[in-house]
Amino acid sequence: MHASEHTGEVRLVRHYPVSADKIWRAWTEPQALMRWFGPTPDTIATHAEIDLRVGGRYRIAFQSPDGEHNEVGGEYLEVHPNQRLVFHWAFHSTPERVSRVSITLTPDADGTGLTFVHDRFVDIQARNNHERGWNAFFQQLDQFMEAV
Repeated sequence: MHASEHTGEVRLVRHYPVSADKIWRAWTEPQALMRWFGPTPDTIATHAEIDLRVGGRYRIAFQSPDGEHNEVGGEYLEVHPNQRLVFHWAFHSTPERVSRVSITLTPDADGTGLTFVHDRFVDIQARNNHERGWNAFFQQLDQFMEAV
């Protein structure tokens, strides 16, 4: 077992009263992604590039209100439209620290469930930092999904 397998995961579960394709587009269409991607409403997504296919890559850049620039990217590992999306995750500043994000969409009578899992962290501190970050990002996604 690698050390990263001992660091746990970040798991977030949401339910949205919308179809799976609307949630899918929020994660896979650059224009939609740029409308919610960031930890605060004042964060500005400055670039989103998506090659949505297994082996394709994505890159998202965003800037915080204090001017801090962040860029994240990776490779798509699984692409099952409106069902499941799995991709590597690494910040541009630390490309050697690759983790994995899995998003599973489950339609039901009232909309769609979203299960988000981020795992394979380099250490527990990275896991904890990402948990804080994703909770903030999901506040933005929740607001975006209310508006679609």
